[in-house]
Amino acid sequence: MNQYNEENSNLINPEVQSKFSAFMEPFFSKYHRERCYPGLIFRQGKRTMLQINVPASDFSGLLQTKPSDNNDPDSGKNRPEVKGHAEEIKQYIIERSNRGKPWIVGTITANVEPKDIKVLEFARGICLVVIPRVVKLDITDGQHRKRAIHELIESHNSHLISDDDFAITLVLEGNFQQCQADFRDMAQTRQLDKSLLLSFGEFSGRVGISKELVKRVFMFKDKTEKIKATPSTKQKLIYTMNYVARFVSCVFTNDPSDELKDLDVESASEALVNCLNYFFSKCSNTEFIAATNSNELTETDISSFKDDCLLGVSVGLEVLGRLLYNTYNRSENYFDLDKVSQLASIDWSRGNEIWRDTIVRVDPQPKNPDKPYRLSTGVHAATDAVKIVKFKLGWG
Repeated sequence: MNQYNEENSNLINPEVQSKFSAFMEPFFSKYHRERCYPGLIFRQGKRTMLQINVPASDFSGLLQTKPSDNNDPDSGKNRPEVKGHAEEIKQYIIERSNRGKPWIVGTITANVEPKDIKVLEFARGICLVVIPRVVKLDITDGQHRKRAIHELIESHNSHLISDDDFAITLVLEGNFQQCQADFRDMAQTRQLDKSLLLSFGEFSGRVGISKELVKRVFMFKDKTEKIKATPSTKQKLIYTMNYVARFVSCVFTNDPSDELKDLDVESASEALVNCLNYFFSKCSNTEFIAATNSNELTETDISSFKDDCLLGVSVGLEVLGRLLYNTYNRSENYFDLDKVSQLASIDWSRGNEIWRDTIVRVDPQPKNPDKPYRLSTGVHAATDAVKIVKFKLGWG
């Protein structure tokens, strides 16, 4: 912000700035006992709306939520609070702030009866919004963000956001049913696929390592879906970013959900990239796919690989990740290539008896006799498969 001020504030000369301040000051003085915010007026959906920016310290007295309860939607203007969601937002802000990293929360939408506030319009939609201290804004969307900010400003971590402002879109609407309809309409957004969230995630922890793998591991390069939830065989994609991220977490912690926040991306990536390029080139099930560029593979190649090889599906990658966990030397950051070679010598096809009754089940009456195998993707199936492989290899 300082850089912005230094570079751009001189676009308006000091004399004009002084005149503007002198023009505005009487209004702020007149309403000094109320809450005043510079704002913008705009119109959308046949209604007038305002955009204001509010300091975190004003949240407690300015905004209120009215969540419904007791299975009665008409008991409030908002949905029932989702347990733990406000805490997730709060921890996100705390974590990012303590690391000196930028963070962002979305605009809060609230509504108010037009008669309860004053809007002093100057020109071209620029205005001053005066909200009496007895008036509270009802949140239409953003109740969890409001709670998170409120709890932060009331806590010992208040210094993290005490100088921050939060945008509020204020709908001049007092009709209860319309406010409920507004919440419904704003909630009709498509849930983002995990692969998309990972692809746009911060380059740290497992997200950073996953991005490195997708760029540098031949088996993943140009064969990984980075946006959608499932890989398209027609587009010659085998994996998704979510598959790879869960695999990475298994490799380093044996837990597919661990975000590896404290792991150094550069050194961990380097070790795992080398390990995987070695493994996939040595494994007979993956050698061809790994060595062949995506544009040279056929749809049949991809389809056959996914149907036959466990390393072409998420649960198979998870098993590999959990096994590689047992080959990794954490203190010296390297993988035991002798053990990795043993893993590469295993037959990773679905028909191998080693996988039977763990991650692979045989359907006694398959619809397609050529495909009698069903995958079991639960965590117990994966961990049981790992135990059997370790026993077969004599790893103890």
